[in-house]
Amino acid sequence: MANNQKSIYSALAANLLIAITKFIAGAFTNSSSMISEGIHSTVDTTNQLLLLYGLKRSRKPADQYHPFGYGKELYFWSFVVSILIFGLGGALSIFQGVVHIREPELMKDPIWNYVVLVLSLIFEGTSLFIAVKAFNKTRNGAGWWDAIIKSKDPSSFLVVFEDGAAVAGLIIVMILMGLSHALHIPELDGLASVIVGLLLVFVSFILARESRSLLMGEGIAPETRQKIAELAEKDAAVLKVKNILSTYQSPEEVVLMLIIDFEDHLDTEEITGAIERIRENIKKEFQLVRFVLIQPE
Repeated sequence: MANNQKSIYSALAANLLIAITKFIAGAFTNSSSMISEGIHSTVDTTNQLLLLYGLKRSRKPADQYHPFGYGKELYFWSFVVSILIFGLGGALSIFQGVVHIREPELMKDPIWNYVVLVLSLIFEGTSLFIAVKAFNKTRNGAGWWDAIIKSKDPSSFLVVFEDGAAVAGLIIVMILMGLSHALHIPELDGLASVIVGLLLVFVSFILARESRSLLMGEGIAPETRQKIAELAEKDAAVLKVKNILSTYQSPEEVVLMLIIDFEDHLDTEEITGAIERIRENIKKEFQLVRFVLIQPE
């Protein structure tokens, strides 16, 4: 998770500086798309702060009110981030663009816009590179989409999506703003805002889907369940593992429950001893499994 925090901090620093310069450039040149890009960077800055807050909250130790800890705080704040991208990023950019299309205004000298966009592209590109590098370390050879679906740490792929959308948005704005100025069609500047907004809405839906799934309680992979069942059934006291239930409390913590059919001739003391053996073997083999509950059938 340390690598993910590094990518979050790099994105936070980049977006904070970029947001300020975009708003200044947009105000001086009367560019709708630059104002939208400023909104985008401001939302991204807020998102990184919320992710860092979620990471901090998720590390709180368990207490009497939350016996399994606060790991799901990260999933909650990741879902909040996806809503902010939709509402403050996407919706506001679309609104700003529509207003500029309906009431177009000629752009003033856009030279500062280009300077800001090029610098932003460098900063966002660097942040994206760091985020992709950190995410690649967690993929373990899996494809990008499969890695996102299977990932239990939204902070790993959320920054990648944000920075990727930012780089794509900057390229769109540069192209349409240039055409708007060259062809004297101010509506194209507003169109750039709308496209950037739609891009953010699309990204927010993907992030909301994944964060919601994690928040509701994703379990371990089928192949991992099979390995755990085989490990438990190696114990001489076990007749069969009837069912395995699991949920991720955090990216680094799994709660596991096994319903096991033990040999009929065993007494209570022998079953208790078998449960302890099975619990210790599972926790030794699978480092993320912190809680193992075993129910005799």
